[in-house]
Amino acid sequence: MIASSSTDALSRFGHALSDPTRTTVLLALREGPSYPAELADGAGVSRQVMSNHLACLRGCGLVVAVPEGRRTRYELVDARLGHALQDLLTLVLVVDPTCAGGADTGQAELQVTR
Repeated sequence: MIASSSTDALSRFGHALSDPTRTTVLLALREGPSYPAELADGAGVSRQVMSNHLACLRGCGLVVAVPEGRRTRYELVDARLGHALQDLLTLVLVVDPTCAGGADTGQAELQVTR
C-alpha cells in the first residue's frame, strides 16, 4: 500500500506541472533564483498572474520566497528538484519524441536576466 503522504506529494507536483506557465517557471528556476517581474516578463504574463502562479508553487512546496529588502527572490526549494525536472523532461522526450516538437533539449523556455 502506498502511503497517503507520497500520493499527496506527487499529486501536488502533478498539479504544479499541469499549467504551462508554472512549468515554465520551474524550468527557469532550475537555472537559478529569479524575481517575479523577470519571471512574468519572460513568461509573457502579467505580474498579478505570475504572483498567483508563484503562490501555487509555494503552496505545492516546490519553491520558496526569499525576502531581499523590498524585493522577493524565488528559488527551487531544493536543488534536487531541478535534477528531477531534467530527468523527467529527458524521460518524456525519450518516450515520446514528438512531445514539444521533439526539439526541446531541456532548456528553459523562459530566459531570465539576472
